[in-house]
Amino acid sequence: MSGRRSRISEEEIKELISKLRFLLPETRRQGGSRALAAKLLQETCNYIESLHRDVDDLSDRLTELMATMDISSAQAEIVRSLLRS
Repeated sequence: MSGRRSRISEEEIKELISKLRFLLPETRRQGGSRALAAKLLQETCNYIESLHRDVDDLSDRLTELMATMDISSAQAEIVRSLLRS
C-alpha cells in the first residue's frame, strides 16, 4: 500500500450512511439529514456493542448447557457438530 488515504466522495458517504440507517432496526424510518449522521454512527456503535453482549450471553448459556449434557449423548454430539461448522 502506498500509505495514502483514499478519498471518499460526499455521495459515497451519503450512500454508506443510508446503508447503516437501513441496517439498524430503530433508524429505518428516520429521514436522511446530515445532522443525523453523527447520531447514526453513535447508534451503530451502541447496536454493535449490544450484539456483542448478546453473543457473550448466548455463549455462556451454551457453555452451561453443554456442561449439563452427557458427553456421549446424541444431543451433545449434534450441538458439537453445529459448532464446528
